Amino acid sequence: MLCMPEIRNMTLNFGPQHPAAHGVLRLVLEMDGEVIERADPHIGLLHRATEKLAESKPYNQSIGYMDRLDYVSMMCNEHAYVIAIERLLGIEPPMRAQYIRTLFDEITRILNHLMWLGSHALDIGAMTVFLYAFREREDLLDCYEAVSGTRMHATYYRPGGVYRDLPGVMPQYQASKWHNEKEVKRLNRNRQGSLLDFIEDFTERFPKCVDDYEALLTDNRIWKQRTVGIGVVPRDRALQLGFSGPMLRGSGVAWDLRKKQPYAVYDQLDFDIPVGKHGDCYDRYLVRIEEMRQSNRIIKQCVGWLRGHPGPVVVDDRKLIPPRRVEMKEDMEALIYHFKLFTEGYCVPEGEVYAAVEHPKGEFGIYLISDGANKPYRLKIRAAGFAHLSALNEMVKGHMLADVVAIIGTQDIVFGEIDR
Repeated sequence: MLCMPEIRNMTLNFGPQHPAAHGVLRLVLEMDGEVIERADPHIGLLHRATEKLAESKPYNQSIGYMDRLDYVSMMCNEHAYVIAIERLLGIEPPMRAQYIRTLFDEITRILNHLMWLGSHALDIGAMTVFLYAFREREDLLDCYEAVSGTRMHATYYRPGGVYRDLPGVMPQYQASKWHNEKEVKRLNRNRQGSLLDFIEDFTERFPKCVDDYEALLTDNRIWKQRTVGIGVVPRDRALQLGFSGPMLRGSGVAWDLRKKQPYAVYDQLDFDIPVGKHGDCYDRYLVRIEEMRQSNRIIKQCVGWLRGHPGPVVVDDRKLIPPRRVEMKEDMEALIYHFKLFTEGYCVPEGEVYAAVEHPKGEFGIYLISDGANKPYRLKIRAAGFAHLSALNEMVKGHMLADVVAIIGTQDIVFGEIDR
């Protein structure tokens, strides 16, 4: 009697793959040869209990936790949190603060997309784009550092406005054993004026940089072979899966909270929402590339407005905003306000609120319940990337093993927000 060999699917542990998954995405793949039958993401390896920590601290002490969620889109996370607190307090930040927030939201969007582009291209095998993208990221991280003193976890937004106004001077490079005088002069060429001058100079240069990225990738036959027709999500299915951001717009749905539910000053600015047609990795790439160009447009408009409209950048309320250092050193009452603010914080009226922003990865929301105390009764974070990761099984089924890399890259996932 002829015995037939028993053929079984192979189970493969896949990962870590994407730089932002830094070792915490364990993907269990069930494979028939090199074709994927099923993918099971194991994501519980980074849990830091951000929501519970925020519930145990005064409101003003949790702003820094928001930076550490999606640590590629720092200020956008902060924005949702401070909007939620402002709505419960019933306060409105000054117009200049609103423009500064919009400016930095879009700087953050470009920062996020540059990180995505560089790492996605590197995953698929294109190295030059990674080096180009990180060159531009350095300039934008210098803007973060100029306003907040730190390059990543800024803690710059405050309920009622922002920490401080934009600085009138930019930090400059000094000659050292790494950079001689001639090199330092070249590096400081666009740092002679204010932060707004530096940002304006960046907006003039950046469209050419995006052209360079596209010259390397958009019509590159290897890039298209790796992304066209890969990870297709039809329009209706994208809506059913709860997609948002470029993942949803890449499938042909023109949904963007900056247009549909405007916040800050987006309703006063002129920009377009790029939309894809086919819902594959290539369309999502094109959407994000165009988003960088549109963000550049928004930043230009914000710079123009901020130049001509000086004014306060935070509400004048001693119970929410600390006094200036000079006052605190000379006035006993100011010292008491400072002490109480940083030890007890402030009480927020009872109520519940949901505040969402158009995060670079999609809809990032904060659901906040206050019982009238100085800390949240309940805080729930709607992470933009969680719904996308939950669709990974559906997106990779029937694809080859190498396509999993492209699909993880196109989702632009960061685990700080997914497993918070």
